[in-house]
Amino acid sequence: MLDGLFYSNVPISSENQIYLERPHVYDLLERAVKSPIVTVTAGAGYGKTQAVYSFVRKYNAVTVWIQLFEQDNLGWHFWENFSRAVEFINKDSAKKLRKTGFPETEQKLEQYLQIPNNDVDPAWKYIFVYDDFHLIHDPSVLRFIEYTITTPFPNISSILISRTEPGINTIPLLSKGYLTRISEDDLRFTLDETREYFRIQGLNVQSDVYKAVYRDTDGWAFAVHLAFLSIKSALQSAEAPNIRSVSSSVKLNIFKFIDSEIFSVISEDLRKFLIKISLIDHKTLDILSKLASPEILDEMRRIGSFVYYNPYLNTWRVYHLFQKYLQKKQGELSAEEKREVYIIAAEWCAENNLKMDALSYFEKAGAYDKFFKVVYSLPQLLPNRLAKFLLEVLDRVPESLFRENPQANIARMHVLIALERFEEAFAGLMEIIIRLEAEAPSLRNDRILMSCYFDLGFSGFVTCMHTRDYGYVRYFERAYHYYELSDREYTGFQPVALLSSYLCRVNSAENGEIERYIKAIAEMVPYISKMNRGITYGMDDLAWAELALFRNDRERAEQMAYQALYKAQEKNQYEIVSRAVFYLIRINIFKGDPEKIEKLLAILEAQLEEPNYLNRYIYYDIHTGWFYSHIGQPTRIAPWLKNDFIESDLNSLTFGLEVLIRGKYHYVLGDYRKAVWVMEKYTDKYGLSGFLFGKIGYLIMKAICLCALKDIPGAIHALEESYALVVPIGLDMPFIEQGKITQPLFIAALNYKGCSIPRDWLERMLHSSLAYAKKLYVVTEKFRDRQYEDAIPPIFFSRRELSVLKGLSRGLTREELVKEGNISINTVKSVIKIIYNKLGAVNRADAVRIATSMRILKNSDPESDNYRHGKKFNTW
Repeated sequence: MLDGLFYSNVPISSENQIYLERPHVYDLLERAVKSPIVTVTAGAGYGKTQAVYSFVRKYNAVTVWIQLFEQDNLGWHFWENFSRAVEFINKDSAKKLRKTGFPETEQKLEQYLQIPNNDVDPAWKYIFVYDDFHLIHDPSVLRFIEYTITTPFPNISSILISRTEPGINTIPLLSKGYLTRISEDDLRFTLDETREYFRIQGLNVQSDVYKAVYRDTDGWAFAVHLAFLSIKSALQSAEAPNIRSVSSSVKLNIFKFIDSEIFSVISEDLRKFLIKISLIDHKTLDILSKLASPEILDEMRRIGSFVYYNPYLNTWRVYHLFQKYLQKKQGELSAEEKREVYIIAAEWCAENNLKMDALSYFEKAGAYDKFFKVVYSLPQLLPNRLAKFLLEVLDRVPESLFRENPQANIARMHVLIALERFEEAFAGLMEIIIRLEAEAPSLRNDRILMSCYFDLGFSGFVTCMHTRDYGYVRYFERAYHYYELSDREYTGFQPVALLSSYLCRVNSAENGEIERYIKAIAEMVPYISKMNRGITYGMDDLAWAELALFRNDRERAEQMAYQALYKAQEKNQYEIVSRAVFYLIRINIFKGDPEKIEKLLAILEAQLEEPNYLNRYIYYDIHTGWFYSHIGQPTRIAPWLKNDFIESDLNSLTFGLEVLIRGKYHYVLGDYRKAVWVMEKYTDKYGLSGFLFGKIGYLIMKAICLCALKDIPGAIHALEESYALVVPIGLDMPFIEQGKITQPLFIAALNYKGCSIPRDWLERMLHSSLAYAKKLYVVTEKFRDRQYEDAIPPIFFSRRELSVLKGLSRGLTREELVKEGNISINTVKSVIKIIYNKLGAVNRADAVRIATSMRILKNSDPESDNYRHGKKFNTW
């Protein structure tokens, strides 16, 4: 075993490099990586990173090394870091990871597992190393890492290197045999290793010397090394070293020792260079080569374990105590020297898609022109935390820059809109517009004016549900005017429209309000779609389809939905296509046409292959979740929609529909109190009641649930509230579409003396909902005929796991499974344990019985890579 903790005077890549053989550490790690998860936990200076690094250099595995930083507590930063590490395995996979974005929610975590990774070959062993794990404390980042490492694959192990206990729940992992721990006691130098280390470094000392070092340093690797340097220095000066005092001083004053033993003996150029690179986290060879000559880099290699090269990251690392020592000397650098380092690092980060780091470095350099260039490359609909980060930076930008650079103001307005600070954004945009429009046409920046008016229009569109001011269209008209003058396409938005829960985003039941809202959309769409590659094309038709559907005008609803569908398909407006298909499914339930519904569901499924449809997985789950809850198959709903503690990463304007699905799920299960609680919780938190259509749906479901709980007065009150909202605008469909589950409610209302709802309306709704229930029954039975099994939860199996499971069903012994699968006995044991855990089985017979009842064994295809309910699918 070649231990990479300490280096001599040749580069790490040299075959002549001298290492300390530490067989017991290698053997320990070799046994450990048979588990899916390994934690290497020890304080500073115990050689954790070097022990793992040395092991993976020789171990026959593909290694992905993820060096963690404090900034990785931001999901975006972590995802950039993680994606870059994966890029060493598969560049296509890294691109897909970046396209998907950081998986903050359960549904995105599931989507992440389904990203195809051609590099992940069942015949290979893979090791993912998360170095400096103790720096991570953000719950969402910890949740992702815990999720991905606890989804066991027999050929993937994860190693967490940390100074403290990792911030994940390790108790169940230990109990299930998924986790192996390596502590600082395991990493301490033994007495023999201390002696051997002195020997291979060419320092012959008496036994009492290395014994004293071992005793006083307690096997602390870094202290052993520093003691060696001190003793070597004393011997070279012909002094007899006081072993005890040397080793004690190492622990008490490491910085002083570094100064005297290392920093004072290197060249002035190298000193300056080391202080420079302490300014940045990314110490790649590309960056360092621009900051120093080959001679300086070669001298740096000879420092040894304080600075070393990590080929898995293609970067240099500085030992953390040495890094802190260097940071204390940063005051020796001039402002211009610091700026040079930050600029070079920022440009490298920008080129390598590490945009948050690029922004941070450009700000430190004061290079705001380059800073804003990166900002303009970001999507306008920023994640909340990234928007907050940008606003903090913009608040520090000199005021003079905003006066000199209109684009800086536009960037700030984008951030304010992303944070829903609309009034501030409006005031700022108007200030820019007034100033620019006062200039002569030859001097005027039409591109900036187009952006300002576009942002004003977008802000007005978002807020009009509260203001009821539909004059925002004039801003899009002005934006289009300057678009024609500038002759440049507006690219501030993604070229795909992002829809809210309802197209008719109104909160007033006043007669004619919805029509006014849709007419404004119809006026807006031509301007936006012409400026930005067809965005929102078909949105107005879809809004008319939605209104017609809610009014139970199914013929017009179908006509307008298809019209929206065809338009949206022409311009790749995926969310409009998805919503149009969703409404057509609901229309065809009214018709009792399961064959047409099957074709429409196929369209939704095909959309999962559209990489530019950013919300494809979320809306697929929502739309199919509504359908499965409606036909009484709740366990086919996506797991994240059934979890009360997992929130969608959609913004609040798009949140309403999924809330009603959560409520409907609990209703179908017969947990009526839970259904009401879930809907009330999210209604208050995310403003579902702000949507008229959402509020109506919520009140109807609440009335149904309260009636099932025998709270008749409460049910009638909720029904009366919903009736008051629908009568002025004639929205019958939300009642009819509930089918027979409204029957007890309407009968209770007909017999309730204090009910204020007209009897003829109640009777009409009762009759219509029962007629609808007959059509729904046809659809439900047809899909049940297709053997959609409600009792089967989603179980994921790798190729190897399924092969072993099938072997168990044939009665093969463990030894026979070893021969058949050409795998080790330990792998067989590990896979069997995983199978039992996934199935909830207690023994072999139990596993076979459960798998057979779930049709996993019956329907599986031995040629597929992975299986879900016996269907082929891909996971990573």
